[in-house]
Amino acid sequence: MTDGHSPAAGPAKLNTSVAHNARVWNYWIGGTDNYEVDRRVGEHVAGMFPVIRSVARADREFLARAVGFLTAERGARQFLDVGAGLPTVDNTHQIAQRIAPESRIVYVDNDPIVLVHARSLLTSSAEGVTDYVDADVHDPDAIVQQAGRTLDLGRPVAVLLLGILNFVLDTGEARDVVRRLMAAVPSGSHLVLTHPTHDADVGGEGNAAAMEFWNAHATPEITARGRAEIAGFLDGLEPVEPGLVPCSQWRAGPAPAAPVPQYGAVAVKP
Repeated sequence: MTDGHSPAAGPAKLNTSVAHNARVWNYWIGGTDNYEVDRRVGEHVAGMFPVIRSVARADREFLARAVGFLTAERGARQFLDVGAGLPTVDNTHQIAQRIAPESRIVYVDNDPIVLVHARSLLTSSAEGVTDYVDADVHDPDAIVQQAGRTLDLGRPVAVLLLGILNFVLDTGEARDVVRRLMAAVPSGSHLVLTHPTHDADVGGEGNAAAMEFWNAHATPEITARGRAEIAGFLDGLEPVEPGLVPCSQWRAGPAPAAPVPQYGAVAVKP
């Protein structure tokens, strides 16, 4: 990553005049790969919805626990991380390859600055493989086709969809994305999912106004969903205990963790 406060200029299609989710998320978790517009929008959203920084940290911690669990306890050796975002500390390949150096990881994103950083920073262990696919979550068939160059889709794959289905605004389309991705991988594969919610019982009541501001001032547009809608993404899969819970509470250890308005789950394809 850069050691200043703005990332290096990337490809021509990089738009630095509008806040972008990957860069704002990077700002919320303390990264430096963001622009003034990202910090300005990020601060405004955080002022409307102060828990957002806790959500960002909890989502990142959930990633570490889920990938560690799948690698160490479920024998996962292939990961398809869709909507990977900007590299930070303990990315998917680092967690998996620390446990199983032979693990193969494909990152998927369509933001040009993510592409620049991923190609330069996401280096694999000698025994494993780390690759990057420039593709959009709205086109799961393209994701599968390109990922198949690196992953053996005849063997189980852990499909990671962390904070990405909320950018597929139509719930039916979002469910179809999950269905098509999971249809492309065999029995024994896993889905790892996080998704923001407006459910008041986990502190999501401020999400609506914050997302309305986001959609007017940043890209891509976002939506929250209720627990029942998010649970629908797991249809046909078998959730791993404790099921669909605030991601801060998923296998978080004996100390009670405060809920955040972001659900998380891991489920296996039977």
